[in-house]
Amino acid sequence: MRPLGVVPAQEDNIQSAAEALRAGELVGLPTETVYGLAADARNPVAVRRIFAAKGRPADHPLIVHLPALDQLSQWAAAVPVEAVALGRAFWPGPLTLILRRQPHVPDEVTGGQDTVGVRVPAHPAALALLAAFGSGLAAPSANRFGRISPTTAAHVAEELGDAVAMVIDGGACEVGIESTILDLSRLDTCGPVILRPGAISADAIAAVIGQRPLGRAESEGAGGAQAPRVAGALAAHYAPRTPMRLVEPAALADEAGRQLAAGVRTGVLVRAGASFPRGVTVRMAPADVEGYAHALYANLRDLDAAELDLILVEAVPLETAWDAVHDRLGRAAVGAGLEQDET
Repeated sequence: MRPLGVVPAQEDNIQSAAEALRAGELVGLPTETVYGLAADARNPVAVRRIFAAKGRPADHPLIVHLPALDQLSQWAAAVPVEAVALGRAFWPGPLTLILRRQPHVPDEVTGGQDTVGVRVPAHPAALALLAAFGSGLAAPSANRFGRISPTTAAHVAEELGDAVAMVIDGGACEVGIESTILDLSRLDTCGPVILRPGAISADAIAAVIGQRPLGRAESEGAGGAQAPRVAGALAAHYAPRTPMRLVEPAALADEAGRQLAAGVRTGVLVRAGASFPRGVTVRMAPADVEGYAHALYANLRDLDAAELDLILVEAVPLETAWDAVHDRLGRAAVGAGLEQDET
């Protein structure tokens, strides 16, 4: 199928996308978190096309997006009661559950592990496409591996347009950062474990299952089996090509001035209305955590495209509500400025 580019999320395009997926092609898929690069999760050849398009390591597992909770048992074996309760509470929504896989799930999806990540996305276009397709779609973020995740259809077209049959335009992603990943595959040894923070918090999970999940570091000290590999857990990820540093708020303006005086083309991402020297490229981020997360990747993409030598990002508050943003900024800073094959 010849690439159709970006198309609106209307019924005929949804049906065309479902047909392309059945033929083993890739589709740019809007979700509430970020845009995904979707393929038929039952088709190993199609899934391998995801890895080729992204430049993604073959042992890096994918998340399977489902039409509804009632398909969970088709992908996960021996589904625990906690998974059903969480699915009822948060699906459709930005929560991925790591569970023991059914034997038929392709190794290409799981990275060769005995676990699989699953969720039901909370986006009308994604749900319409999943309903039309009728089964699970493997859909990692629709960007080059290790780079900034896309939150608009234009981002996908710019980066991977030649690799997809079409990109369904569902508008800007509401959440803007990837889902919380909760491991339920080791309940008997260390209980539930958050392997990647996101919009669904540990407190919200505990309110449903009556047990507060551990963090990855806590679980490693709990004596359980090693945590499964999951998406977005490498030290370098979500990264601009431009070098990037995190700077404490009180030092940001002075540091930007020093860099500019040294001839370094400098941009800043800041939450407050600080004053910066003329010549510094400034992107203002929302002060609240939901707004900041929603705009984060778009802001980083704008700064990355501004022909800068350095991006300075104001450090965000050290509060639990900001854990997911801390996670993304920390990994972005590690990976920033590296060549793609180094991430």
